[in-house]
Amino acid sequence: MFHRLHIQMTFFSALIIGIVIFIMTTACNFIAENSTRQNAWNAFQNNAISCISHLETQSIISSDWILQAEKNYDISMDIRDNGNSLYLKKLQTDSLDETIFRKAEEISAASYALDLSNPGAVSKLTKRIFFQMKDFYVSTALIPKSHGTVSMIILYSLDSVKHRILLQRLAFSGAAFLAILALSICSWFFTGRMITPLEKSRQEQTEFIAAASHELRSPLAVILSGISAMKKADPKEQEHFLSVIEKEGTRMSLLINDMLSLSNADNHSWKMHPVFCELDTLLLDTYEKYEPLMQDHHMKFFIELPEEEIPSCPCDPERISQVLGILLDNAISYVPENGKIILSLSQTETHFLIRVKDNGPGIPDFAKTSVFRRFYQADSARNNRQHFGLGLCIAYEIISLHKGTISVLDTPGGGSTFQISLPLA
Repeated sequence: MFHRLHIQMTFFSALIIGIVIFIMTTACNFIAENSTRQNAWNAFQNNAISCISHLETQSIISSDWILQAEKNYDISMDIRDNGNSLYLKKLQTDSLDETIFRKAEEISAASYALDLSNPGAVSKLTKRIFFQMKDFYVSTALIPKSHGTVSMIILYSLDSVKHRILLQRLAFSGAAFLAILALSICSWFFTGRMITPLEKSRQEQTEFIAAASHELRSPLAVILSGISAMKKADPKEQEHFLSVIEKEGTRMSLLINDMLSLSNADNHSWKMHPVFCELDTLLLDTYEKYEPLMQDHHMKFFIELPEEEIPSCPCDPERISQVLGILLDNAISYVPENGKIILSLSQTETHFLIRVKDNGPGIPDFAKTSVFRRFYQADSARNNRQHFGLGLCIAYEIISLHKGTISVLDTPGGGSTFQISLPLA
């Protein structure tokens, strides 16, 4: 499903990027083409004016000048003296088709009232016009001379302009293609990174549901088998089965409450009620509450508090007590008999530090971040039926809501140390 979503997101991203780049490329290409045409038109006008001005000032038309001008300006000229073609024109074998010049002459007369075949129509001043016909820029001129009139047609082929425009289009198209390709590849990796948290969340959700189903099914199976056995048991034996059913029902209730707590955390509906709390008093209360339980399990339980007075901590005391209870319950479950557990409090310049130390089996380095995941247990067989692997996850959520951190360290000499860091303010 996520692979298909990845492809779809990449496709739509590439499509949108392609449309935007196409519009931008089309606009830029349009501007560049207009600029190329305008520059070519301006250059043609300047060159034509230069040729016309030269003829105005010269009484003798040099064939060398004509050939050099056509070569330098990439133009073709048809010059007539009193209506007669120059002898040079007759000798040029690579000149344009005569019909093109005649077509230009007709347009000049019909559309711009400059009739090159009627020299008498010109005044004492040179008259020139510029226009465009298919595949050519054209300039026509009538230049008065003492012996008559010189008419001139200058043609500039647009083949070179079209070639430059074609190269521009290819360059823009190539750049657009490479840009779309590069951005599409970036979109593939970017959408992949966007989907990764969703895929991970979906996987964790699936694992959570599977693990929760497993945990709920076990006590439910015991309850159902107990009820079935009660129907056949003697009244004296029924008391035993009732005790088993009650115990498993309590386990189910604890698991459901833990799952509801995590659901509230996920929905951001878990309410905190922070007040200024004396952490040393809170730890003493916790110590007194757990001391009898530690004695029952034959464990040594110590508390270490700072001698100097410490400021109050803005926190929810009930939630912090809940976290301490989770850590101490875990320590009782995993620390062997005659083990040692220490509850301590200290202060840095910016944080309060609460630690629960034990000398139990410890937690391997590879599992120190995993222990805060839901349903995670170092014992994959889940031999401890009183723990579901949700406690540390709940503790992590509570401390996060306090803008603090919780981590697990190695206790010197062996064991684990769970450290809670809470900000001073």
